[in-house]
Amino acid sequence: MRILIVDDSEDARDLAEGTLLSGGYDDVVTAASGWEAIKVLDIGRNTDDPPVVDILLLDVVMPEMDGVETCARIRNDPRYGDLPIIMVTSVDDMDTLSNAFVAGANDYVTKPFNRMELIARVRAALRLKAELDRRLARERELLGFLSSWGNRRASLWIDEATGLFVGEIAEAYLTSAAGHERNEALSILAMTIDRFDGYRSAHGDNAANGVLSQVARAVRRLAATIGIIAASYRNGMIILVAPEFGANSARELGETLHSTIAKLRLPSSESVASDYVTASVAAVTGQVRSSIERVHLLTQAIAKVQDAAVAGGNRVLALSV
Repeated sequence: MRILIVDDSEDARDLAEGTLLSGGYDDVVTAASGWEAIKVLDIGRNTDDPPVVDILLLDVVMPEMDGVETCARIRNDPRYGDLPIIMVTSVDDMDTLSNAFVAGANDYVTKPFNRMELIARVRAALRLKAELDRRLARERELLGFLSSWGNRRASLWIDEATGLFVGEIAEAYLTSAAGHERNEALSILAMTIDRFDGYRSAHGDNAANGVLSQVARAVRRLAATIGIIAASYRNGMIILVAPEFGANSARELGETLHSTIAKLRLPSSESVASDYVTASVAAVTGQVRSSIERVHLLTQAIAKVQDAAVAGGNRVLALSV
């Protein structure tokens, strides 16, 4: 990870650089002014070249062009729209800091900064950036897959009742070779509304579809925040495909999904464990390489969530294979 330190004080630059080096970050570059930072980052040039740094430590108070203006200029370059920018400010300059956040800063540390705090802030920013990069990569992969999925009408990709991809999209994605040449972690979560057939029989198709629509809306919001693929089958089962999710992350996602449905508080006289709609979730994680192994995870997730529903529902199962 390349880190750029921007500060008009040579002592401050040296101190920050030494701190980062002690924390294991050995690719550090420095700039003595906002204008020099603009030059290092090559701001304003129309190019598809990738960003030249991964994180920026930016002093707020500098002559000629201060940190707020520098931050705003950097954010105007599309290449640096997601660059983590940590402002460095003195304790008595907090009013200016608020303008920095408006300009696009992500975080801040105060001078004189604590070594452990600075390293912790940098690590947190880099973890967030890495997760965002993975999410964008998955989105590009999905878009690439959809663009090559044949000449079917786009309307056939979306389930009318839920607004999610149809289940066949998830299956086709799992069986495609793109992006799956290496052995990697994959988690698949299957979720079903408990006693949903009974609810449909008791209240009719319109009421059942209304419940399914609200559940799916909550799933869409959750999936969008972490960049995973959500699809539904015609029987109301919802599938989430989570590339690069390990077992712990999959379990946490399953618990979040389960609690999200509970918080909707949709009344249900058919529910056994509650007066409201409940859901069962199964999360299956494995190291996969071939399309057969990926589809095998899908079938296991479906089987396990059905077992959970039959056993009384309103629970989360998680396993690794």
